Amino acid sequence: MSADSNGAADEPPAVHGLRDFPVPTFVPPYTDYQAGVPIAIDLGTWQTRVGYATDESPRLTYPTLLARYRDRKILRTFTLVGSDTCMDSNTRQAARSPFDGPLVSNWEYLETILDYGFVKMGVSSEGRVDNPVVMSELLACPGAQHRTMQELLFEGYGVPAAAFGIDSLFSYYYNGGRDGVVVSAGHEATNVIPVVNGRGVLARAKRLNWGGRSATNFLLALLQLKYPQFPSRLTPVQAENLVHDHCYVSPESYADEVAAYLSLDGLADRDVTVQTPYTEVAQAVKSEEELARIAERRKESGRKLQEQAAKMRLEKLVKKEQELAYYREIEAKSDQLSQKDYKRLLESEGFDDEAALGKQIKVLERSIKRSRKQDVGEDDSDAEAPTFPLLDVPDDQLDEAQVRQKRQQRLMKSNFDARQRAKLEKIREKERQEEEARQDDAWRERDLDGWVRARREEREELVARIRDKKRLKDELNNRKSLASQMRMKSIANLASDSVSRSSKRRRGGDDEDTFGADDDDWAVYRDIANVSDSDEDEELDANVRRLEAQLLQHDPNFSAEVTLDAQNDWRNSVVHAFLRGPRPFDVNSRAETHQFHLNVERIRIPEVLFQPSIAGLDQAGLVELVADSLLRGTPTPAPDVFLTGGYSLLRGFDERMRHELRAVLPAGTDLAIRRAGDVVLDAWRGMRQWAGSADAASGMLSRADYLEMGADYVKEHALGNVSLA
Repeated sequence: MSADSNGAADEPPAVHGLRDFPVPTFVPPYTDYQAGVPIAIDLGTWQTRVGYATDESPRLTYPTLLARYRDRKILRTFTLVGSDTCMDSNTRQAARSPFDGPLVSNWEYLETILDYGFVKMGVSSEGRVDNPVVMSELLACPGAQHRTMQELLFEGYGVPAAAFGIDSLFSYYYNGGRDGVVVSAGHEATNVIPVVNGRGVLARAKRLNWGGRSATNFLLALLQLKYPQFPSRLTPVQAENLVHDHCYVSPESYADEVAAYLSLDGLADRDVTVQTPYTEVAQAVKSEEELARIAERRKESGRKLQEQAAKMRLEKLVKKEQELAYYREIEAKSDQLSQKDYKRLLESEGFDDEAALGKQIKVLERSIKRSRKQDVGEDDSDAEAPTFPLLDVPDDQLDEAQVRQKRQQRLMKSNFDARQRAKLEKIREKERQEEEARQDDAWRERDLDGWVRARREEREELVARIRDKKRLKDELNNRKSLASQMRMKSIANLASDSVSRSSKRRRGGDDEDTFGADDDDWAVYRDIANVSDSDEDEELDANVRRLEAQLLQHDPNFSAEVTLDAQNDWRNSVVHAFLRGPRPFDVNSRAETHQFHLNVERIRIPEVLFQPSIAGLDQAGLVELVADSLLRGTPTPAPDVFLTGGYSLLRGFDERMRHELRAVLPAGTDLAIRRAGDVVLDAWRGMRQWAGSADAASGMLSRADYLEMGADYVKEHALGNVSLA
């Protein structure tokens, strides 16, 4: 896939769907029951595989799941096993595994799952199984688990003989292994077992508590942290398929690969876009005439709103000027009144002291100055000045209509005077800016380094203010943050004041609720609702852009890559690359809002096998475990490292093992790393092959031996567990 100069892919991304359990199909029971032929059962926490020792492949392969579903319409309870548990959403939600981790926790469920396998194999429904059974069990199986399983087979099913072995050793046996180290990456754990002369050296075996199920749960946790507000929910089966389909092991150095993983250069090939199901909302298509009418109405509405806003701004400007003049008159009385009378006057106007009055005057001056910068009306410099003849005539000389006209002329004169003052202020501001520009040019020509340093410091200060405002907005979304707590305090204070005012009015008091009469009252609303001052935001942004334009023109060390626009560009955002990949994100697209991206997770999840600390495991990595087994002595000059188990199918698994083992083994060691022909089915095939060999005669526990030795007895053989008694 090609990429443009900015690193974004030119072609649309390849969108991957979610794979779930396949739709179950009915499998009729076999009719060719073979009495006396050993039955091989590879009982795993993920899948169960059942077949005769004469078969080339297992006849039955189904998930080790059971669901009991109650149909309330017909008042019947159905028991579903294996793939049948995926018939619909209700049965999928009711599906349960008899295992808790690697150990069986619900033997009733397990017995039902075995019943399902025997019935499908065509075994008589009388409850007896007249076939020897070869079954897999986990490494270092606890005695209680082994005892209960033997009781189930011999007393529940009445089998004539039974043998238990480790699935990875059966796989090694089927692939002709004799001396080496078996690495079994399974669903629950990863085991490392040295093998000498075809027998597992279990005293030196190691187990890493990480497998396919752990990787699935880890992916689910990472995606929940990455997309906390994602509109749909991912199931464990879907996450498991994502791990197998898209995750891979870093071939050499995980640290080097992850450091450059989110760079836009090549991210289009590394990023995987996954689409979850969604419902598209149909949009009504309008004709050209309707669109034109809507656009015209919007244009007219916008014009009216602009006129109304300009009128309101002008009225507010006049009111602020009147307030400023009034407060300046109060300030001037400080020389005319005594200190005690002046303080009483300030308190009557709502000020604690003279400093509070001065602060209010400064606030009004800044507000008026900012308002005068805005447009206050059309330019009527060429028009004749309006006349207001009735203003000089006393009211007692006017009739009622003329009095109303006089009030209108007084308002018109106030508006006219405000526009004139605003125009004069604009002229003065323009002259001031021109003077500042001349002084700035002279400063730059005189001391370029100092001018650049000052401009950089001013820019950094403005950028810091912009970031602080953005951080405050983000903190308000967190109810535990200080900003959110201060907002709740303001709400509580307002509620308390409201209750107090209501109580006074009920008691007949004269406390009038005047909230909102002053524009500054609405600052409380901005603090509560997190409504920023748009004028201030625009002014900050304009000043930053002005400074950046000057620095780009005169500072050779300032480039466009460090400007505020470049920092806010999604192409330069690592967070955007992590969440949305190498392309812009359309918030209005329902398809994109139902997409998530796998990038760093593709290598982070498999890396736990080699660095368990990534997932919080206090264990050695897989390479350390294998190297320990190899360095403690191998019977052959060429160590044989054998990989099996479904989790070892991850791309790059064997290459990573080879690369890291060569770094720890003595120089010149002829290392052989090979994978099972079929990492999933070779364990069952090894059980089938062993059941037909001479070793099975001495490795199987007969029913007579079981009755004599008891359920705690462990019949040892080269591919099984050893007795711990």
